[in-house]
Amino acid sequence: MTTAAFLGTGTMGAPMVRNLAAAGFDLRVWNRTRSRAEPLAECGAVVTGSPAEAARGADVLITMLLDADATIAAGSEAAAALNPGGVWVQMGTIGLPGTESVCAAAAEVGGIAVVDAPVLGTKMPAEKGELVVLAAGAPEVRERVQPLFDAVGSRTRWVGESPSQAAGTRMKLVANNWVLTLTNAVGESIALAEDLGVDPSEFLAAIEGTAVDSAYAHVKGKAIINGEFPPAFALSAAAKDAALVSQAASDGLRLDLAEAVRARFARALTAGHGDEDMAAVYYASRP
Repeated sequence: MTTAAFLGTGTMGAPMVRNLAAAGFDLRVWNRTRSRAEPLAECGAVVTGSPAEAARGADVLITMLLDADATIAAGSEAAAALNPGGVWVQMGTIGLPGTESVCAAAAEVGGIAVVDAPVLGTKMPAEKGELVVLAAGAPEVRERVQPLFDAVGSRTRWVGESPSQAAGTRMKLVANNWVLTLTNAVGESIALAEDLGVDPSEFLAAIEGTAVDSAYAHVKGKAIINGEFPPAFALSAAAKDAALVSQAASDGLRLDLAEAVRARFARALTAGHGDEDMAAVYYASRP
């Protein structure tokens, strides 16, 4: 049985751990705020006090942390304690430089393979085990990690063989650009409806079933209309991802919408909506 060390038990990580435990994996977990990890003991995970303790005796290291700095700091400590021939599966969204740093940190330890495997999905798909894994890794390690991906996701797309090329992360940034732009489009359209004296619910009804309809428009639109923003994906994390998209684009590429999206998330974050769902970017349209 594979023993996995899982670092990062937040909104996404905790349900992923539960699904891995349900699939029968031996799990050792760590979170910077230990109280957020402790409930996972109920599903059989061993809660540890440090990344190194989590990785000691483990075959696979999974990182699902907020950003590159946290991932490198905790992941490097854990990688050094993995069993010989271990695999570091990086599943958070940390951008291209962050992924390069993970590969460099694994190389420093020596004998550690890396799989670049960010996921598509938010809290509910994570809870249901319906994430989409965008993976890049050597063919010889795929059989070792595929059962882990099957436990947390509905499908895996192998998009590359070299983690240092960050093909998984590149695809995730492209997909995130679409999701973040769509979320802002919904927020702006509802703000415009309100400004024009139009019932925003009627806007959602008007597009329903048409070629321009989107399930996301209804999910995020209803949250905005009701003024209720329990975080399926926190606005602060969305703002971080929007910055990563802008960072990844080459100097010769103009991403006007991406830059507007980044600015709107930054404005909503400054206004104090960071802990709410990213749909609260709607407030960037308000004075």
